[in-house]
Amino acid sequence: MPERQLVASTMHIGAVAERTGLSLRTLRHYDEVGLLRPTGRTDGGFRLYTDADVERLLLIRRMKPLGFTLEEMAELLELVDALAADTDDPNTQKRLEEFVARAHEQRADLARKLAMADEFIALLEDR
Repeated sequence: MPERQLVASTMHIGAVAERTGLSLRTLRHYDEVGLLRPTGRTDGGFRLYTDADVERLLLIRRMKPLGFTLEEMAELLELVDALAADTDDPNTQKRLEEFVARAHEQRADLARKLAMADEFIALLEDR
C-alpha cells in the first residue's frame, strides 16, 4: 500500500488515545508487547493507526474490566480473527465458549462489587 494512502486513512497516537480513552502509555505498551501493533509508522517513526486498529483497541478496552491478562487478550483477538475468517475449527469455538463463560463470571463478580459499593454509599448518605 502506498505511503500516501496509508497516511490519508490513519491517525496518530494522540487521536487514537482520545477516541479510545486509553492512555498514550497504554497504547505504546500494547505495541511493545505485541498485543496491538499500529498498522504503520511515519518516516519519523510515529505510530499510525487505522480505524480497524481503533476498533481492535476498543475491543481490548472492553476486556480490561473483566480481568483478562495481556496473553489472554491476545488469544481472544486471535480467536476473533479466526472466527472472522470463518474458520470451522471446533477447538476455536470451544476456547471461545470458555472465554465467554469466564467473562460472564467476571461480570457477575463486578456486579456484586458494584452492589456492595452502592450499599456503602447509601450507608454514608444516611448518616
